[in-house]
Amino acid sequence: MGNGKCRNGLPKKHFESRRITNLSRQVGIQTHAEHQLPDVDHESNVLRYNAALQYRSAVLFSGNALQALRLQLCPGIAFLRTKSEENTKKMISKIHVSAITMIGLMSLSMCLNIASAQTSATKQKRYELSARASEIDPRVKSHPKINFLLETASGRPADIQNAIVDTSVPQRGKLVIWLMSHNRNLFDRLADYGLHAIQVQYARSWFSICCQDKPVGPHCRGNIRLEAATGQDFSDEVSIPNPDGMMERAYQFVKWLERSNPEGNWGQFLNADRSGLNWEKVIVSGSSHGSTTAARFAKYVKVSRVVALCGPRDQYQAWQALPSATPANRYFGFSHVLDGGWKADHYCRSWELLGMNQFGPIVNVDQTKPPYQNTRRLITDFDVGGNEKIAHSSVQPGSRAFKGKDGQFMHEAVWRYLYTHPVDIVGTPVPADNDCEKNQQQ
Repeated sequence: MGNGKCRNGLPKKHFESRRITNLSRQVGIQTHAEHQLPDVDHESNVLRYNAALQYRSAVLFSGNALQALRLQLCPGIAFLRTKSEENTKKMISKIHVSAITMIGLMSLSMCLNIASAQTSATKQKRYELSARASEIDPRVKSHPKINFLLETASGRPADIQNAIVDTSVPQRGKLVIWLMSHNRNLFDRLADYGLHAIQVQYARSWFSICCQDKPVGPHCRGNIRLEAATGQDFSDEVSIPNPDGMMERAYQFVKWLERSNPEGNWGQFLNADRSGLNWEKVIVSGSSHGSTTAARFAKYVKVSRVVALCGPRDQYQAWQALPSATPANRYFGFSHVLDGGWKADHYCRSWELLGMNQFGPIVNVDQTKPPYQNTRRLITDFDVGGNEKIAHSSVQPGSRAFKGKDGQFMHEAVWRYLYTHPVDIVGTPVPADNDCEKNQQQ
C-alpha cells in the first residue's frame, strides 16, 4: 500500500518497530521499549533493525551456538540504548566482527564442553553391579555344616556377588567367572580387556572340614570341588543342591544382570534355549583354592579358558590326570617360585598332569617379554623378602603384587596375557620335568 499503512491499518513505522523488537528478541537483544527508554525516531530504529539483521546473519551459521551467544554476548550490547544515529552506525560495523569473534570463542568452548561430556559419558559406560544370591534366587540356602552361609554370625550378608563390564572398550564376548573373594583390582583390569566378569558365592569353606582322612582318598577333594561347582551329587561328604552350585548361581546371576543392566549385553552368555550358560564363552579363574576348583570344573565342562593363579593344588588327588572336556591348551598358570605350593611341587605337578608342558616351557616373566614364548606356564621370582604367604598372593593384582618404584604394577602384561592370549597360539612342547615330584603321598 502507498499510504504508509499496513493491512492492519497501523503505520509502517509502528509495524517495522515491532519487527525490530521481535527480531532483537530472537537474537537476545533487549530494545529500548523493553527498558522503558524514551522513544527514538524511526530512522534510528531502522538502523538498529539493520544491525540486528547483520548480527543474526553472523550467528546463524553457528547453529547451536546461538543460545550460548544470547546468554554470553547480547546482554552487554549497549548501542541499542543510545539515541545517537552516528553511534549506532559505528556499532553496526563493530557488532559483525564482535559477533564472529565471540562465535569462534563460543564454538571452542562448546567443543571443549562436548569433549568433556563425551569423556564423562565414557566413564559412565563402566558398569559395576552387585546383588545377594538369596535375593536373586529364593531357592538358595545356607549349609552350616560346611560353613557355606548366607549371613555371618553378626548378620552381615555373606552371599553378595559382584559383576563388571565396560562397554566403552572393544568387547571380546567372554565372561570371566572368578571363584574367590571379590578382587576389585583384577576386575578393573578384566573390564579394561573387554571382558565381562562376575564373582559368584559358592561352597568353598569345606576344605578344612571335609576329606580329613589320612591318607585322603585320591578323588575325595576333587569330587567335592565338582559338586560345589555343579550342584550335582558327586560326593558322599557333602550335599550341595543345584541352586547352591556355582553353575546355577552364575546362571541366575547372569539372567539378573541381563535384566538389571541391558547395556551390558549379558544375555550373550546364555545358551540357545536360555536354560543355562554357554560355557564355551566362559573363562573360569581363581587363585589358590579357587584356581584348583576352576581346573577341576574345566575337566568336566568344556570352557573357553582356565586361568589358575597360585594353583592348582590338590597334590594328593588324581583328578588332574583324568580326561578333560576342556582342551589342554586352554589352561594357563602363574606362580611365584617362593610360594609353598611351588616349592613343594604341587603346582608343577598339576601343570604337567593337565598337559600344559605340551605348549611350552616354564617361563620367568621377569626375564622374558610377552608373549612369553606362547607358553601356558609362567613364574615370577621378584623379591618378597622370603615370605611364602606374600609370595602366594603376589601373582594377582593387589597389595602384595610386584610394583615398581613409581608404585605401578609390574605384571600388567602378564595378567593381560593370561586372560586374552589366543588359545590356538601355543609354544613348543617340552618333556616332563623329572625334578618335579608327581607321585606325592601323605
